[in-house]
Amino acid sequence: MKTRIAIACQGGGSHAAFTAGALQALFANGIQDKFEIVGLSGTSGGALGAALTWYAMKKGETPVSQRLVDFWQDNTAQTYQERLFNDFAIKTLEYTSKGLLPQFNMAPTSPALKNWMSFATLGLRSRFTNFQELLEAHIDFDEIAAWGPQPEPPILLLGASNILTGKLWMFNSAREAIQVEHILASCAIPNLFPAVQIGKDAYWDGIFSDNPPITELIDPNYMGSVPLPQEIWVIKLNPTRRDSIPVEPDDILDRRNELEGNISLFQSLQVIEKLNDLLLRGAYKEEFLQEMGIHEPVKIPRSFIDLDDKPYYIPFIEMSEYLQKSLNYESKLDRSPERIQQLMEDGRQQATSFLQARLAAV
Repeated sequence: MKTRIAIACQGGGSHAAFTAGALQALFANGIQDKFEIVGLSGTSGGALGAALTWYAMKKGETPVSQRLVDFWQDNTAQTYQERLFNDFAIKTLEYTSKGLLPQFNMAPTSPALKNWMSFATLGLRSRFTNFQELLEAHIDFDEIAAWGPQPEPPILLLGASNILTGKLWMFNSAREAIQVEHILASCAIPNLFPAVQIGKDAYWDGIFSDNPPITELIDPNYMGSVPLPQEIWVIKLNPTRRDSIPVEPDDILDRRNELEGNISLFQSLQVIEKLNDLLLRGAYKEEFLQEMGIHEPVKIPRSFIDLDDKPYYIPFIEMSEYLQKSLNYESKLDRSPERIQQLMEDGRQQATSFLQARLAAV
C-alpha cells in the first residue's frame, strides 16, 4: 500500500514561488504514483500553492503543477513599467526599513492611498495590480461552486484569522466549496490589504493562526472520513536559525518576521510530538484510536537518517542556506522575474533532493 501523506505549505509572500518549484519537482518525479496524497494545507502564499495544486488534482490535470507555473509567470513583473514599479516599491521599502526614509502609515482603504496607487499603477496589467482577478484567471471558482463540498481526498485546508472573534479559522474543502474570498482572506496582510469580509465575519492573513495548518491534518473533525496521513511534509519558507544577533532596524524587522512566521508551526509540531509520545506509551484506549482512525504515530521532525529512538518525523523541504541569506522582509513582495525564477529553481532542487532521500529511506 502507498504511504499516505499530507503536504503543508507555509506562507511567505513572493517567497512562495519556492513552494511552486518544490511542488513542480515533486509531481514531475511521480509523487502521486509513489504516495497517496490525502491532504493539502496552506496559509497566505502557501494557500496559493495548496489551492492551485488541489484544483489541478481534482480536475485530473497532467502535469498537476502546470497551473502553479502559469500562475507565477502571470504574477511576475513582465513589462518595463511593471518592473520599474516593482523595483521602485522594493527599494522604497528597504530604505524605509533602514530608517533612511520616513514611514507613513495609511489604512489600506484610505482614499488617498487608492488615488496614489491608481496613479502609480497606470498602464500596468490589471492582473498585476488586482490579486482577485489574477486568482480568478487561474482557478474557476464557479466550477468549484458547482462541485460543492469535496469530502474525498485530497482535502484542502486554508488557514486564516477571524479578526472579530480572535480565533483561528480553517476553510475546508470537505465542508464547503472553496471560494476566491477564502484565498484572499488567507493572504490578507494587515496594512497592505483590507480585511476580507465573508458573511458577518472578517479575516486577516493566516500567519496569526496556523502557518501552515498542521494539527488539523490529523484531526478527523477536519479531515472527515478520509484516512489520516502517516506523514506530513512541510514546505517551509521562513528560516529557523540565524548566525548573528540582529542589531540594525531592517535586520530586526527581518528576524521578527521570520520568528512570527514560524511560531505557530513549531507549536503545532510540539502538540503532535506530545500526542505521539502518549500514543507510543499506550495512553489511549484501543476503541478510541479505532474511532479516530489512528493506527500509528504521525511522523514529526527528525531527519531521514537520524531518527533517534522515535519512529516518526515531519520532514521539511527548505530553501538552500545561500538563498535564505539573500532574502529579507521586502523580498516577500518582490515579483521581479529574476527573483521568482531563483526561488522556483531552488524549490525544484531542494524538493528533488528531498524526495530522493525519502525514497532511499524506505
